[in-house]
Amino acid sequence: MLPLISQVNLIRYLIVWRVNSSLVHLSRCLATDVSRTLAMLIAERLPTQQARPWRKTVQLWNSIAGDAGAADDGEAQASPKQPASQAPADEEAFWPAWPIEAVVWPYPGKRIYGQGEPLIWELKLLGNDADHGLFLEVLLPAMEAAAVTSDERWHRSRTLWGRFDIDSIYVSRGPRWEPIARGGRLDLSCRVTPVQWAEGFGEERQEKPLRRRLIWLTPFDLPVLATAADAQDATRPARPAVPALADILEALMERVAGLAAGKRARAEQAWALLSAEERAALQEACAAGPVVRAELQRADWAWPGRWIGEQTFRQIAAVLWPYLDLASIVHIGRHTHFGCGAFTLV
Repeated sequence: MLPLISQVNLIRYLIVWRVNSSLVHLSRCLATDVSRTLAMLIAERLPTQQARPWRKTVQLWNSIAGDAGAADDGEAQASPKQPASQAPADEEAFWPAWPIEAVVWPYPGKRIYGQGEPLIWELKLLGNDADHGLFLEVLLPAMEAAAVTSDERWHRSRTLWGRFDIDSIYVSRGPRWEPIARGGRLDLSCRVTPVQWAEGFGEERQEKPLRRRLIWLTPFDLPVLATAADAQDATRPARPAVPALADILEALMERVAGLAAGKRARAEQAWALLSAEERAALQEACAAGPVVRAELQRADWAWPGRWIGEQTFRQIAAVLWPYLDLASIVHIGRHTHFGCGAFTLV
């Protein structure tokens, strides 16, 4: 098994909401909309002491975007109202994440949904917050409240809130999804652990053909992309510095170290888990797989993250596959809470 796996506590929930209104118009970035709305509902329901960090998140959102009103066309407007290029220097404050280590990742889809259509997204709890009890006691009740709310802060024409049912919820066990809720009924007998996601990890890839193309499913922001042009003129389109395999691997190590030892941890702590031979093999594989083509563009202003698109490498050696699989699961770079830094190999 990959040495890093033991450092990653993770619970993955696949959540299916089914629209029960004739028409729902999603916001430009559903991840920020879901995150902010659930944070507000959680902050209102927890005891004062537990609610304090959630209220801080809500206050940050309100200071940026104002009340959870609607845009001129009636869509929910939970994202900041100015383009991301105009964000303040502290972008983490500009995109307030939850006070727990979690990823909110709506699967790519459309923005307009009709009666009975499913809206699918994934919620990931990581590190010390990979706790099924936290999901049952804090997060699920907030979703249930969001499904039926008539609060005028959200329940406006064509918005999602108050216009869906929680159809089903699944939890990952290795590559499989097991149901823990169906038809609105929760199975409380299910035991969910923060290690079951890794069962059989990496084994399913051995029979698959070689792949060289990486498609970013959500916007990403890796350190390699901080260019001088951006620093000098935030309004001028900057040419992205395309991340190499080594950059992606370094971002993974930083992510794993942070999950295992806290946000102040450094990538070196994760690298230290590998033997000298493993590190040498990874470095050799990265050097042998340079980028040969890249088509990246700026992400939609309503999304955290900077770039989206795809890139092709000369080769991606098999030794890198499990590391890239892990990176795609835990998300890498900045703004991972909003699903940024997710990709697939084809």
